[in-house]
Amino acid sequence: MERFFGADTPKLGFGLMRLPKLENGEIDIEQVKKMVDLFMAAGQTYFDTAFAYDAGGSERAAKEALIDRYPRESFTLATKLCAWYGDHHDEQTAKQQFYTSLERTNAGYFDYYLLHALQAGNYKLYEDYHIWDFVREQKAKGRIRHWGFSFHAAPELLDELLTEYSDAEFVQLQLNYADWENPDVTARENYEVARKHGKSIVVMEPVKGGALANPPEAVKEVFKTAAPDASFASWAIRYAASLDGIITVLSGMSNLEQMKDNLSYMKEFRRLDEAEQETVRKAQEALNATKSIPCTACHYCTAGCPRQIPIPEIFAARNRQMLWGQTEEGRREYEKAVAGAGSAADCIACGQCERACPQQIPVIAQLKDCAKVFGK
Repeated sequence: MERFFGADTPKLGFGLMRLPKLENGEIDIEQVKKMVDLFMAAGQTYFDTAFAYDAGGSERAAKEALIDRYPRESFTLATKLCAWYGDHHDEQTAKQQFYTSLERTNAGYFDYYLLHALQAGNYKLYEDYHIWDFVREQKAKGRIRHWGFSFHAAPELLDELLTEYSDAEFVQLQLNYADWENPDVTARENYEVARKHGKSIVVMEPVKGGALANPPEAVKEVFKTAAPDASFASWAIRYAASLDGIITVLSGMSNLEQMKDNLSYMKEFRRLDEAEQETVRKAQEALNATKSIPCTACHYCTAGCPRQIPIPEIFAARNRQMLWGQTEEGRREYEKAVAGAGSAADCIACGQCERACPQQIPVIAQLKDCAKVFGK
């Protein structure tokens, strides 16, 4: 018998948000198929997509690379409904996402279904549009096996939601060693609230949008000293998977090399021991001493930007300067990012980006800084 819901689930989940792309910008389905095959051959089973990922391309890729090629009971599939998605949304369009996802994937049912990215500025929509009751109805009809929600806000709101919607079976949280004590992300507090309510957890952003796969030099030195042959991503993913109550840890793998690396240490998952935990604590100290913009490049901020500013790309260019001292490389990266798009100086401070940002980044202030540094 499982100690908690999902205890027996393999601890590496395949996040389908950052799939490999061809030069024309389309998803590289053939590479995705190879990644799926490696993942399944290693005994891993959890796949995570969403209605909003890549304007539906992620769900269609799941159909072509996974669902059309493997027996339905051999894997588990998660997808999500985003009540605030798009320029226009209402109850009908929100609920239609569920049926569209079923059509796109041809999955027949979803093993895990989530209300997507609940935050202080949008969670009321899920109530106004009666989405909580809607997913309960779909579960009763056998179209959903388990349901929960992903969350990007303060622990007080999480406690309120898990109290009011106590039948939610799990919650998806951003948990990584960089954000564990981050007052803007409140990872530890959110984790503790979820466990207080007895909820199992799916981990998202364990590598913080790839940032912890290539951390600052001071952090790299800590890990290299402890285990020269271990990848930096392995420390981040194993850290999250070592927490109690974890269903699986999602890794948004973007190529075969990342898949192979993740499977090398997650196929036979081993929790961090006491010495390894101490190494992570040293890495946290080194990271906290490093200045950077904690952007994960989720692009939630850009969908409604009236000036079409490539915010994550601008922040990546600035981080290149701050983290690695690559001043000219960062400037070239910035010039490339804003070519044919809005620049940091074009920000009109409308605030939609800050309302959408799951990292609670003061985007407007950071863009002003970038405009000052880059000169436009």
